[in-house]
Amino acid sequence: MAVSVGIQELNGIGGSETYTDLTSARYCTIDSAAPGTNNAIPIPTAGYNWSYWKTHALYMSGTFTQLDNVRWYTDGTIGWNLGTSGELFVGLCSGTDKGIWVSNLIGTTHLYNQASGILGMTGISMVSLATSGGHPTVSGYAKASTYVVASPLQVDSVAHVTSGDRTKAIVTQISCATDATQGKQTSESVVFRYDEI
Repeated sequence: MAVSVGIQELNGIGGSETYTDLTSARYCTIDSAAPGTNNAIPIPTAGYNWSYWKTHALYMSGTFTQLDNVRWYTDGTIGWNLGTSGELFVGLCSGTDKGIWVSNLIGTTHLYNQASGILGMTGISMVSLATSGGHPTVSGYAKASTYVVASPLQVDSVAHVTSGDRTKAIVTQISCATDATQGKQTSESVVFRYDEI
């Protein structure tokens, strides 16, 4: 029997975080896996507003021998009108694996940290914190569109052998500029890829 894999979003305080099964995610200004259309990111009058960052991991179940080599990528184009220099960013940890540690894994750095900010207004910028060396989760960042099928982001090389395990997680966040287009944006897809024995 093959492994069964789903995507989960992590929310809440680190150490007692919740894991929610996802089929889609919505960027917003609240730490919630299902915010609906509430707490949308307002277009700023100056500078940028940010979503709360999103943390997503793979969850595995079923009977399998091993799952590893988890990678993540986009189609190379994020089709949202986020305004001048508005972007979807992905957090990067130092080292080969760029994903962050979650509760079933043992790590000492780059641990899950709850998203925060000003409810209904803006999230705390992961990019600014990573740039200043003050982000507890990631040490760097990149535009998500950098990672494509031919050059994916290496998320997790750990060999997972237990049903109920989660992989390392990715952290993403969007910035919204003053000339962004108001309203719901089109859907975008990202891909997790992994090897299974």
